[in-house]
Amino acid sequence: MIHDPSVNYYDNPQLKFTGEVPSGKVVWRSPSNIALVKYWGKKPVQLPQNPSISFTLSKSFTETSVEYGKADNEGPEVTFIFGNKPDKIFQQKTGSFFKSLFGIFPFVSQMKFKIRSQNTFPHSAGIASSASGMAALALAVCSIEKEHFGTLSSDEAFYRKASYIARLGSGSAARSTYGGVVIWGKTDAMKGTSDLYGYPVDKWVHHDFLTYRDTILLVDAGQKKVSSRTGHGLMKHNPFARPRFKQAGQHIMQLLQAMNSGDMDTFINITESEALSLHAMMMTSNPYYILMKPNTLNIIERIFDFRKTKNIPVCFTLDAGPNVHLLYPDEHRRQVKYFINNDLQPFLGANGYIDDKVGLGPKKLA
Repeated sequence: MIHDPSVNYYDNPQLKFTGEVPSGKVVWRSPSNIALVKYWGKKPVQLPQNPSISFTLSKSFTETSVEYGKADNEGPEVTFIFGNKPDKIFQQKTGSFFKSLFGIFPFVSQMKFKIRSQNTFPHSAGIASSASGMAALALAVCSIEKEHFGTLSSDEAFYRKASYIARLGSGSAARSTYGGVVIWGKTDAMKGTSDLYGYPVDKWVHHDFLTYRDTILLVDAGQKKVSSRTGHGLMKHNPFARPRFKQAGQHIMQLLQAMNSGDMDTFINITESEALSLHAMMMTSNPYYILMKPNTLNIIERIFDFRKTKNIPVCFTLDAGPNVHLLYPDEHRRQVKYFINNDLQPFLGANGYIDDKVGLGPKKLA
């Protein structure tokens, strides 16, 4: 987790305290996101093999508070509390992440941090907890820079840098520093996109998609047996990787056109194809693995039937896990809620479901 050696425009040796090191506290709430066109496979360093596009969610978020002050010894000194309990793994990972940012944020080497973080959704169950967590942390560090160095004066500059920093910790986190619909990865389909940071595209998207709902059906809320980091690494030798990257590039162009015009049939076709392509890559890796569960498939079959018989444009997508994201226009929420409670409930785990929707993005709480 080091910053891109070929891109040094965020390196700034001036971002170091020459006098007293300040203390304070900053709190950010950052949402998870669900990719419609999937990013799976990456190049050094934390760069995507293909562009991706996502819905930012609303209720599925990480809330992170960062208390900071002068380090007692050589910094950064990090204490990490997750869900009211000290977490040594997160503490070590965050300390290593901060050290990788010395070129971009020299001031972190002078500081100690007490970080408290919690999710509104199960961690490591395939709902992009690393995306929301890293985005919240990146936003907090950028807030410290902005407050004490007077930089990042525009919102565009602030969120773009936060997206860049978040990506270094977790690729999909680049999309969680914005609300609505976000592209991460360079694509000819949209000017301004980059492999280095996310790019919000709400103004090009039909209004219907900005009010979409995402009910996350929790088939199994336990920790995944294979992490996303491992899954990305296995793409290096997957025989279907190159065709997959090409497919994703084509899909993002088709999906953007559909989301611009309000073409829900194409939206459904591309979104579901992408979900199945993602899991096909897992099943064709070496070693191969399966993250879907029997009830994942039971739910998908019933979604197909419901869409056909009721003529309601509901569709599914999957993240890197067994849980099903049920996507549908807001106007159909009553019929879909009835469908979930009466037809899908038997296939859900003890945690049931999260009734979410496309959200407005991160929020600074303190």
